Amino acid sequence: MGSYRERLRVPLSYWLLSVPVIALLGAELFAGFSVVVAIIIYAAFVVVIGGFLLAWSAVRIEVGATTLRAGGDILPLSAISEVIALDEKQAALMRGPRADPAAHLLLRPYLKQAVCLKLADPSGGVPYWLLGTRHPGELAAAISRNRASVG
Repeated sequence: MGSYRERLRVPLSYWLLSVPVIALLGAELFAGFSVVVAIIIYAAFVVVIGGFLLAWSAVRIEVGATTLRAGGDILPLSAISEVIALDEKQAALMRGPRADPAAHLLLRPYLKQAVCLKLADPSGGVPYWLLGTRHPGELAAAISRNRASVG
């Protein structure tokens, strides 16, 4: 069993905001057509936007005994040289002006905090991983704790 697990769920505000977006886009597209066309258009928007939000919510970060799983990617804990929990301002800098285009990113616009994982051997082209999270202190502590037990 992993020592840390977080699902990067989309906040309720995004789901609520999708309602007027679907209503406005659907009204714009079906104007002048029959009710059947309107139903098809609204159903298509609900499926597409709902599917998109569900896909965003399905992403997990898990720290196991020897590995970190972030989304569909796996990183051995032994490959990490430094773990840094970032507050909102630090994370914004790492996402923007200080970002390295070669970095591995798992970010969501609704997650303002992050954890930066510097890699021991960036020869593979990836200098660090940047993971958006709601609990950067807990995630960093779990990675550091398991890294210490591995190495």
